[in-house]
Amino acid sequence: MNKNIAYFLLRISMGVNLLGHGLARIPKLSVFAEGMTKGFEKSWLPQPSVYLFSTTLPFLEFIIGALLILGFRTRWANFAGAGLIIMLLFGSSTVENWEAMGIQMIYALFFYILISRIEDNCYALGQKKSFHTK
Repeated sequence: MNKNIAYFLLRISMGVNLLGHGLARIPKLSVFAEGMTKGFEKSWLPQPSVYLFSTTLPFLEFIIGALLILGFRTRWANFAGAGLIIMLLFGSSTVENWEAMGIQMIYALFFYILISRIEDNCYALGQKKSFHTK
């Protein structure tokens, strides 16, 4: 039971974190995308690709965060979140932003825990088994 509650709290925490990122960035999407694109000027990544990713990122954060909070399609949401972190790590490495990469590695670790302990995911909207299985 404690593992189920711990999983629930970690899943909700990651969901709130990602949802909050999306909610903060969507209203100022063009400012966010322009700022991120400017931050990648010295990168070898094509600027149109950076801008496209920057305009998509807040919506991905919002959707993944909402799915994690609800516990709907949790496995998919965890894989999508981990994939998003991998993309952010890759981007950060192109501009040698090691500080951001350190923070992103913490997110990667949390997704590792959420994915590897998915059997503890009992308190979820999309859960097929009973809430009282363990």
